[in-house]
Amino acid sequence: MNKNEKKALFSFLAIYVGSSVFFLAMSLYIYYNKELKTLDKQCSMEMVSVAHQIRGDILKSYLNDSTYKPKDISNKLFKFALFDYDNKSVFSQISTDDIRFNKTGYETNTHTFHILELNKKEIPIKYIIIETKQGILDKIELKHMIWIILVIGAMIITFVGYLLSNLLLRPIKEKVAHMDKFIKDSAHELNTPISVLRTSVSMLKKDKNKEKMLGYINSSTKQISEAYNDLHFAVFNDIQESMNESFDLQELCKESIEFFGDIALVKHVTIKHDINNLTVFMDKNKAQKIVNNLISNAIKYSKKNGIIDISLKGTIFTIKDYGIGISQEEQKIIFKRYERGTNNEGGFGIGLDIVTSISKEYDIKVNLESKLNSGSTFILDFKSVKEL
Repeated sequence: MNKNEKKALFSFLAIYVGSSVFFLAMSLYIYYNKELKTLDKQCSMEMVSVAHQIRGDILKSYLNDSTYKPKDISNKLFKFALFDYDNKSVFSQISTDDIRFNKTGYETNTHTFHILELNKKEIPIKYIIIETKQGILDKIELKHMIWIILVIGAMIITFVGYLLSNLLLRPIKEKVAHMDKFIKDSAHELNTPISVLRTSVSMLKKDKNKEKMLGYINSSTKQISEAYNDLHFAVFNDIQESMNESFDLQELCKESIEFFGDIALVKHVTIKHDINNLTVFMDKNKAQKIVNNLISNAIKYSKKNGIIDISLKGTIFTIKDYGIGISQEEQKIIFKRYERGTNNEGGFGIGLDIVTSISKEYDIKVNLESKLNSGSTFILDFKSVKEL
C-alpha cells in the first residue's frame, strides 16, 4: 500500500469511524439519560413504599397505645432511621446522621435518601429517613454498560470500516495497478518503433541501405499510427456515434493486409489470404479496428518466418497464426482491457477489448481456438451485419 492509498484509507476510516462513533455516542447518551430517569423513578417509588410501610407500623403502634419497636426492613437493600422534632436520631441503621431535613429526597456520592415527615404531635417521631446504595450501584452499572457498548461498538465500527475501505479501494487499487502496467507497456510499445525510426534516419543520413531503411521507417510509422488509433478509440469511443454504412468487407480486409504488409515484412511474417465478397452494414471505422487489431496481434505473436492465414468465406472471417498460442488460463482474461497474455511482445492490452466491445455492439460472434506453441485462430461471424 503506497502513501496515497494509506492516506485515503486513513481519511475514510477517520470520517467513517468518527461519524459512526459520534452517532453511537449520542444515541447512548440519550439512552443513558432516559435510563437514569427511569432508575431514579424506580428507586424513589421503592423508597416511598418502604417509608410508608414504616409510617403505617408507627401509627398502628401508637394507636394501640404501645411504643413503636423498630425492626429490620424485609428488603435488605434499604435501611432506615427515625428522627425527633429536634432533628436528633431516635433509631438509626443508616451511614450518617447528617441529614438534609429540608428535602424530600437527595443523593450523595454513595447513597440515596428519602425523607418522610410524620407531623403527628402526639408521636415523638417526626422524620422517617430511608437510605439505600442500590440507586447509585444501578447507575454505576448502567454507566459501565454504556462504556462497554461504546468501546465494543467503536471496535466493531472500526473493523467494519476497515473491511469496507478495503472493498471500496480494491477496484481503485486494481485500476491504478492496471494503469501503471498500461503506462509501462505503452512506453515499451512506443519505444520500439521510435528507436527503429531514429536508427533508420541515422542510417539514411549516411546513405546506407536506403531501401531497407525506408521500409523500417514505413513499418515503424504505421505501428505508431495504429497505437495512437487504438488509444484514441479506447478513450473516445463512448462519446462517438456510430456512422453505419454499406461497404464491402473484402476491400476493407485487403486494405488492412496491405497496410500491415511492411510490418509483417520487417518481422519476417508472411500473410496469406483467401477473401470473398461480403457486403455489410456497420461503422466502417469500427470494422477496420476489428480487422486491424486481429492482424496486428497475429503478426505480434507469430514466430520468425511464420505464416498468417486470413479468410473470409460467406459471413465467417477467420485469422489464424502459428505462433506462441494462448493458454486456457490466459484465454479467460485477454479480452479484458489492459490484460494481455504473454508479455514477450509488449502491447497495450486494449486490442482485443476493442474487438470485443465492437463485436458486442453489432452482435458479431467471436470464437477463439488456441493451444500453446501451436498458434491461435480467431473466428468471427458477420451474419448479424450482412446486408440483405
